[in-house]
Amino acid sequence: MIERIEPSLARRIALAAQGFGARRPDKPGPAQLLRTLGKVHLHQIDSVNVLARAHYLPACSRLGIYDRSDLDSLAWGPKRKRRLFEYWAHEASLLPFDLHPLLRWRMAQADRGQTGWTGMRIFATERRAEAMALLDRIRSDGPQATSGFEAHKGQSGWWEWSDTKRALEWLFWAGHITTATRRGSFERVYDLPDRVLPAEVVAAPTPSDAEAHRALIERAAAAHGIATSGELRDYFRQPPEAARQAIRELAEEGILIPIDVPGWRHAWLHRDARRPRRIDARALLAPFDPLIWERDRTERLFGFHYRIEIYVPAEKRRHGYYVLPFLLGDRLVARVDLKADRKASRLLVQSLHLEQGAPGHTREALRSELSTMAQWLELDAVDWAT
Repeated sequence: MIERIEPSLARRIALAAQGFGARRPDKPGPAQLLRTLGKVHLHQIDSVNVLARAHYLPACSRLGIYDRSDLDSLAWGPKRKRRLFEYWAHEASLLPFDLHPLLRWRMAQADRGQTGWTGMRIFATERRAEAMALLDRIRSDGPQATSGFEAHKGQSGWWEWSDTKRALEWLFWAGHITTATRRGSFERVYDLPDRVLPAEVVAAPTPSDAEAHRALIERAAAAHGIATSGELRDYFRQPPEAARQAIRELAEEGILIPIDVPGWRHAWLHRDARRPRRIDARALLAPFDPLIWERDRTERLFGFHYRIEIYVPAEKRRHGYYVLPFLLGDRLVARVDLKADRKASRLLVQSLHLEQGAPGHTREALRSELSTMAQWLELDAVDWAT
């Protein structure tokens, strides 16, 4: 008989799997950052910097006030200190080294022109020689940013990609180059993997595609605690049939356990998932946090309809430009539109919307969490516009 799990327990299982509910460490350092990444497996990268870049925020939500330079060192520091690499996982992401071999199937697909954006795929085939010439330039001259190539002069903006940028991004997708560092403008600097990553990472055996998909689904299941088949597949954006086969095999081994959750379809529980009776959490969540990036899952878990409104015209926004849900206990109880005014050293609360049924102490708890975020961002005060 399939076990039935009530939605409230499913929510607590999901929160515990994502690292919520434990007491925050007093002085979180690199070891705590790596443990957090060991739970969620990736931090999504996004260019928006109205508050803080997205890859910094999930660790703050779970650990509190940590030194962002520790994450920079793990991601882009000297080779001996690195523990993370950049690649396309859920989206552009920072990932622990153990995931590198598990994503080489995607690199191989990109090398054959079978994945990646349409404008890049041509460099796998008829324009491959052009991309290889850029690779030779990096091999001979050392790390290069897109702006360092003459053909890119005059291009600007995040999405105004020249052919040079498209070719470099294809080389990146295909695993021929990786990120050496990020410049102040967050521009990616490319270099050869064996000059950036530790030798043991580059030399690690490449699993078969089937083995890699099984390992990725298992990691997704551990990060979710409880999830639908679609959510497991979406975590690392795996092909549908490969994910289905991996789920079947993991279920046969008892690693994934079929579960009945009212309102869910094809739910699976990781066999090691914790089932806490209570979650005592308090956190502001980035729009790209793994807990909430799948909006349908967020609505099923929390009854919380959430959409990012960055690309919505200002007059049509319901809640604001960069809105963070507020987690209190095991519920999402409010949402706040935040901006870091670095010149005035203020964290601006541009709007606040409480959810129906939010507990009476929500504002007090939110003020405390906003004070924590301001301190983490090295801002002097929180200013409320509402």
